[in-house]
Amino acid sequence: MFPYDQATWDVVDGAMFMGWGGALPGLATLIAAIICVAVLVIGQRSETAKAKTFDK
Repeated sequence: MFPYDQATWDVVDGAMFMGWGGALPGLATLIAAIICVAVLVIGQRSETAKAKTFDK
């Protein structure tokens, strides 16, 4: 189950994330945020176009 002998954080003696201290976490977050905004904008445009057909 737990990868160590004890199920506590006492045995963790360093950063478990390999990208710690670099630019990758910030870059990955920025890319994810851009993708989320793009999906929201594209979805809003699509739904607006569909709604305009019913407004006539």
